[in-house]
Amino acid sequence: MLVERTSVGLDVHARSVVAAAIDGVSGELVQARLTPSYDHVRSWIAGLPGPVAVVYEAGPTGFGLYRSLTEAGIRCVVAAPSKLHRPSGDRVKTDARDAVLLARLLRLGEVTAVTVPTVAQEAARDLVRAREDARGDLMRARHRLSKLLLRQGTVYDGGQAWTQAHDAWLRQQRFDTTATRLTFESDYDAVLTVTARRARLDTAIAELAADSEFTPVVRRLACLRGVSTLTAFALAVEIGDWHRFTGNSIGSYMGLVPSEHSSGASRVQGSITKTGNTHARRLLVEAAWHHRPRYTPGKTMRDRWELAPPPARARGDAGNRRLHQRWITFNLRRKRAVVANVAIARELAGWCWSLAVLDTATG
Repeated sequence: MLVERTSVGLDVHARSVVAAAIDGVSGELVQARLTPSYDHVRSWIAGLPGPVAVVYEAGPTGFGLYRSLTEAGIRCVVAAPSKLHRPSGDRVKTDARDAVLLARLLRLGEVTAVTVPTVAQEAARDLVRAREDARGDLMRARHRLSKLLLRQGTVYDGGQAWTQAHDAWLRQQRFDTTATRLTFESDYDAVLTVTARRARLDTAIAELAADSEFTPVVRRLACLRGVSTLTAFALAVEIGDWHRFTGNSIGSYMGLVPSEHSSGASRVQGSITKTGNTHARRLLVEAAWHHRPRYTPGKTMRDRWELAPPPARARGDAGNRRLHQRWITFNLRRKRAVVANVAIARELAGWCWSLAVLDTATG
């Protein structure tokens, strides 16, 4: 329940902020349309009966308003949009009604808050997501180029694609028409450009992972197979505070638990929920495939272990053995590989959590 006298709901947009304030003593409702200026919002809140608590939904406007209000001594909550309870019969949605709903939910204590990252954490997260965008752009650019060649009846059969040998083969391609040649050059140039951009981002992330507040967590996470420096850094900045989870709840946050529709004696489970952080979930699913082959620590893994404290090495080795054994069990049960991999990813999330919160001082 709200302890402040006035609860304020803000429906924040790029060019406007719709505000609604409920006085807990008089019950009076005050509404206003404000500019997105933080000073304007603070000055309007200052005219309300205090103390005041504020809530607004997480969205593309970021956390600047939260930081501004917090610095001014005003308690602010950033609500998770997917967790807001809306009446099922409410078929009218406006900015003003959204602001009033937020204020009422805040007064009732029915707001689920998101974890607000620090400025440094948010900057690192933006860097990781820029790399993720480059990965997607590169995949689409490669598809366009390969499908252009396929339509021309040209298919590479010299081994794995997108290697140096494949690149040399691409440079040798010649076409009869000028239009096709120009299209090929455009698509090939896009592949080269995005590849270079991805490489620059990889270098920047590697440098940040080696010397930042995330370095200890990154080195502990990298003790697991499939979790390279890039993956470990991305998980560290996307999740932030690992201590808000447990080994069981981290899988649910990642959306790796089965959905369920049960009533009475009926219990029906479906595919995974796919809620939470999409980027982190994809990384875990990709990393889980690395635990399928026979587990033999190689030079790359041992080099990572050298950077981590002894308790993390032992924990990582135990996790690698456990996850590979789980793959063996699923294979013996003839479980579909994609289904088994999601189950491995869910357990891998728990192992990542145990390493992230590991107290290396006590082991």
